[in-house]
Amino acid sequence: MSNNRDELVKLLQDAPDSPGIGKLVSKVEENHPADLTRDLDLLHGVWDLRWSSSTQPWLRQAPWLENLQILDPLRKRGGNILRLRGSLGAMGGVFVQADLDVINSTKVEVCFRKGGWIGPRLTGIGQMKLLRDVRQSFPAWLDMTVLDAQLRICRGNAGTTFALLKQSARSVGEFLG
Repeated sequence: MSNNRDELVKLLQDAPDSPGIGKLVSKVEENHPADLTRDLDLLHGVWDLRWSSSTQPWLRQAPWLENLQILDPLRKRGGNILRLRGSLGAMGGVFVQADLDVINSTKVEVCFRKGGWIGPRLTGIGQMKLLRDVRQSFPAWLDMTVLDAQLRICRGNAGTTFALLKQSARSVGEFLG
């Protein structure tokens, strides 16, 4: 592991709005290329978006917002949830469910299937959901550029770069059932 990688992880944890993150992301991408043929199992998990090159508010990190990506590549499924951090997040959030397909050693195709609101799990009822079919005209994709047990950097088909940290205390089943 390089000092650049460790420095990036520390900034993502403690100061995700730091202006130096973009340059560090590029340096880490050069030194730690992803290989899904070798490390596909590392992709599985709940990932917290900590930095993004996007200007879209729902694709950026904010201290009051939890933006999670849930990936289960072996079962070819995933999802994104956007909700408030802290206790208010238990009320629910915006959720998009997707099918995943690993295309090659770095690329994962993402086909969004359903989207809407998911709420809390209630005893005897289960999780409250208001989801509708999503009409996606073409598959999206993520190009994994860095992948290890803690850090994932990827680039989306629209050119946005994302840096995410794995949430080891969270399980895929918590979101995908």
